[in-house]
This record gives sequence, structure tokens and C-alpha cells, in this order.
Amino acid sequence: MFGSNDDKKTPAPAEATTPAPSDEKSGEKKSLFGWLRKKPQEPVAAPEPAAETVAPAEPAVVEAPPVIEAPVVELPAQEQPPIAVPEPMAVEPAPAPVAVAPVPEPVVVTPAVLEPPVAVAPPPAATAEIKAGFFARLKQGLSKTSASLGEGMASLFLGKKAIDDDLLDEIETRLLTADVGVEATTAIIQSLTQKVARKQLVDSGALYKALQEELASLLKPVEQPLLIPSAKKPFVILVVGVNGAGKTTTIGKLAKKLQQEGKKVMLAAGDTFRAAAVEQLQVWGERNQIAVIAQHTGADSASVIFDAVQAATARGIDVLIADTAGRLHTKDNLMEELKKVRRVIGKLDDTAPHEVLLVLDAGTGQNAISQAKQFNQTVNLTGLALTKLDGTAKGGVIFALAKQFGLPIRYIGVGEGIDDLRTFEAEAFVQALFAEREHA
Repeated sequence: MFGSNDDKKTPAPAEATTPAPSDEKSGEKKSLFGWLRKKPQEPVAAPEPAAETVAPAEPAVVEAPPVIEAPVVELPAQEQPPIAVPEPMAVEPAPAPVAVAPVPEPVVVTPAVLEPPVAVAPPPAATAEIKAGFFARLKQGLSKTSASLGEGMASLFLGKKAIDDDLLDEIETRLLTADVGVEATTAIIQSLTQKVARKQLVDSGALYKALQEELASLLKPVEQPLLIPSAKKPFVILVVGVNGAGKTTTIGKLAKKLQQEGKKVMLAAGDTFRAAAVEQLQVWGERNQIAVIAQHTGADSASVIFDAVQAATARGIDVLIADTAGRLHTKDNLMEELKKVRRVIGKLDDTAPHEVLLVLDAGTGQNAISQAKQFNQTVNLTGLALTKLDGTAKGGVIFALAKQFGLPIRYIGVGEGIDDLRTFEAEAFVQALFAEREHA
């Protein structure tokens, strides 16, 4: 049986060996994978002799594995790109600083830079000027008057709770020394005394508050802003006053104020006695781009203003502000000249001048009372402008003017700036006088 089996086995490998070389030659034409697939099928019939036959075929298989290893090499080649990942990792730290290189931080610094300008407070300053600017500037401008009237008055109430005659006497003395005037002071003290007698004021704090209310009530009737009707063109404003009261400067500031309100303004240089006055008015006109009608020095003031009214009518001007030469209220001949100016303006317009504005220097104190009296008798004043309040402690004269004449107080000057000519407000004025001591 073993002999028969050997005989059967030998032909099988002979057949297997014979196709092997033929397959090696045909491997160039056929795919290697096809031969490999056929080869495992043949050894399935005889696994053991197949190992012997594989021995001669191993050299061919040795050539095949490198070819098979080639795809296997591709797999590690695919694994190498992840190995190359550290190389991008080395590249990635570079972009990471590049992300820092664009420096969004400087961009963050720029908003920080934008915040300081917002914090610099020009916008708050602009908003403060619109809302509380008047009170702030008024409070600053009235600091000297406040020291004598507001703060000085508050010092009387320190440490006192009861109201007695001595306190009322001290209040009266303080009002008189602050140029409030005899008439106004008498009215205030009488009112306070009556309230104390009626038990309406129980302590010094209530008396202090009642004093402020009395002062405000004196000024409230004369709080009448200048209203310019659009029907009257031109609306003629005749500005009068003594030498050095600030007429020309007030005219320049008033012209700017009216221009900001949308009015077309013209100026008339009626102060022909002082060459500097004409030049000063022309400077104001150039600064604000406002036409100025002027003639040579020494010309007739009435003729200059007459020409200005004609020019304003022809050009459709809304407001004409006419300057006049400064004159002492005691000089009758100069005061008569003002009457002439008023008559000449009336020839062109029966209702002109529509406003006769007296400019008073607050520093003159009680002398302002006599000035207002004389000018009012001469040209029939319709309004007052109290200037230079920032440079004097005699601002209390405004209460005397209000009590004695009752003329509308149109404007007050609390500084040298072009915006420091303010429309008069009674309550704000009194609050500014007492504000510093009250809030301290």
C-alpha cells in the first residue's frame, strides 16, 4: 500500500512542478495575484507534499513577496504621513504666534484709546453746557457776589436755630452792604418779619429758605426774555449806555446769539466819536460774518443808523442792532442827541426802535440806579442788560433795579466769552448765589 501511494504521489508533484515553471513565465502575462489564488487551491488536495513542492517554488515566492510588500510598504507610507504630522505640528506653533502676530490685542487697545476720548468729557462738557451749563457758568460768574451775599448770608445762620430780632437785623445789614438797595431790602425784611409773626417760620433753616424765595420773587417779574417777532423786519435794537459799560462787546455777543437762533443780523456803528468802537464792531462783524454799516469818525450818529435801517430793509435783514456813543447820563446835550437818533429811526418805521436796551456795568453798584433813571426818562427804555457780573461783588444791584424800575432784564454777562451773555433767569440766578454754601 505504501508503494502504491508513493506512485500516486509522485505523478502529482510532477504535474505540479511542470505547471510551476510555466506559470512563472506566464506570470508576466497573468497577474501574480491570480497565480497565488490558483496555487492555494492545488495544495488543498495534498497539504503535506505541497510543502515539498513549495520549497522549489519559494524562490519564485521570494520574488513575489517584495512585490506584495510593495503594497504593504504603502501602508506604512500611509502611516508616515501621521508621522509627518509632527512636522505640521512644528508649523502649527508658527501660526499660533501668527494669530498673536495679527495682534487683536492692539485692536483691543484701539477701543481702549477710543474710550478715553469719550472719557475726556468734551461730550459731557457739551451736554453740561446745554443742560446745566448756564447754571455752572452763572455760579462761577457770580462767585464774588455770592461771597458777599450768598455765602455771607449763610454764615449768619451757622449755629443758630432760633429766630430772633438780632438775626433779622443782621440779615438786613447784609442785604444793604450787598447793594440790594434800601427799597428792596425793606420789602424783604417786612415780608420775613410777617411770616415769623405768623409762626410760618419755625427755625433759622426755614428763614434761610424763605429769604431765597423772597429774593427770587423780586426778580421773577423782570424775567422777560427778548422776543423778536418775524412780522417786523428789520427788528431794530438801539443799544445805549455810559462809557465803558460794555455796549460794543454786548452787541457783538448778542449778534452771535441771535445768529445762532437763525436770524439774519446787521450791525450799525453809531458810535462815531470813538474810532476804536467802529473797528471793534467791524471785528465782531468779520468774526461772525455779519454786515456792518459804518461811516468815518465824527460822522452824525443818527445818519449812520438811518442808512443802516434803509440797508437792512433792502436786504431783508431780521434784526438790526445799532450802537451809540457812550455818554454820561449827566450830560444833557448828549442825552438830547439820543432823542434825535430815536426820532430819525421813527421816520422810516413808526414803531422803531422796537427795543431800547440799556447796558449797565454791575460794578457801578448803586450808580446804576441813577443811570437807569436818566436813560429811561430820555429814550424810554424797554430792557436792561447787566454786564461784568463776574468781576464785582456788587451784583446785588440787580434786585434794586428790579424793585425800583420793573424794567425787563433781558441779558446778563457772566464772563468774557462769546457765549457768556446769557438770557436772564430769576430762579437760576438766586440758586447760583446761594449754591456753594448750600451744597457745602
